Amino acid sequence: MNIIAINGSPRKNGNTAILLEKALAGAASKGAQTELIDLYDLNYKGCISCFACKRKGGKSYGKCAVKDDLSAIFEKIEKADALILGSPIYFGEITGEMRSFLERLFFQYLVYDSDHSVLFPKKIKTGFIFTMNAPEQALKEIKYDMKFKGYEGILTRFFGSAKTLEATDTWQFDDYSKYEATAFNVEAKAQRRRDVFPQDCQKAFDLGVELMV
Repeated sequence: MNIIAINGSPRKNGNTAILLEKALAGAASKGAQTELIDLYDLNYKGCISCFACKRKGGKSYGKCAVKDDLSAIFEKIEKADALILGSPIYFGEITGEMRSFLERLFFQYLVYDSDHSVLFPKKIKTGFIFTMNAPEQALKEIKYDMKFKGYEGILTRFFGSAKTLEATDTWQFDDYSKYEATAFNVEAKAQRRRDVFPQDCQKAFDLGVELMV
């Protein structure tokens, strides 16, 4: 069994990366081989709408024809038993790198037939970890919960199943005094980091376990 984690954050040691590492640790506790891939280390762009993956009888039918750093990643995903994605939320959305990655990942497998069939060769378990500065109550107030359910739905459609995890009101700076951040209660942020983030880490670990059983 092997699981691949995709980090859509530019911070290799930030909240998203930490939770992905915890999820991989959970999977490893069940004997899984794990790999963490940082999208910001890769050279690629989003879908260029060439439609080579849709051409009947074409050599790239069902496969992204663009040859760049994502080509090897897609091959690894097809061989994996589970996939877990992670991204911070910037201006209400996943990062641009994660969005571009998902365009390329999903579109190659989508068939333009009457059923909008999917060509991914097997069913695998998937997860998506979202981290954000927004407080927990914002999930419903600004409809983040619906957005995350949407990602859960598309992962389920393409791969068979999906789970999501949200970490809210996250700690952003090592030293808040160095930044213009008076909108935040730093003491409350620090307390949440001490009390709640460890719970998020445990949830991520449990998610990794769940993806392997």
